[in-house]
Amino acid sequence: MIAADSSSLSAFFAGEPGADVKLIQDALGARNICLPPVVLTELLSDPSARQAISDVIVEFPLLALCDGYWLRAGDMRRQLRQKGLKAKVADTLIAQSCIDHDVALITRDGDFRRFAKHCGLKLA
Repeated sequence: MIAADSSSLSAFFAGEPGADVKLIQDALGARNICLPPVVLTELLSDPSARQAISDVIVEFPLLALCDGYWLRAGDMRRQLRQKGLKAKVADTLIAQSCIDHDVALITRDGDFRRFAKHCGLKLA
C-alpha cells in the first residue's frame, strides 16, 4: 500500500502533470492506494471539490488509528518545533498515520520533508 496526500490527489483530479500524479495513477491501477484519515477530511471539506471526486475518495481504504497515535503525534510535533521547524497539526497527523503503518506518502507538499528527515516518514 501507498498513501496519498491531498496536495497530490488534488493535482491528480485537476489533471495536472507530475511524478506524484503518475504515482497515484500507478497506485490506483494496482488498487494499492490508501488515505490517512486527515486527508479524507481535507478533501471532503474543500468547497471547490466536485461531488464526483468525493464519491471516488470515500471508497479508498483508510489507515486505522493505532493505540497511542495521538500521543506519538504530539511528541513528534513537539520534537520538530523544539528544533525550530514548522509542523502543522494536519501534516503531523498525516505523517504519524503513515509512520504507524510503515506506508510511504505521495505528496507534492515540501513540508513533509522535515517529517522524513527527522521522524522516519517515508516519501514516495
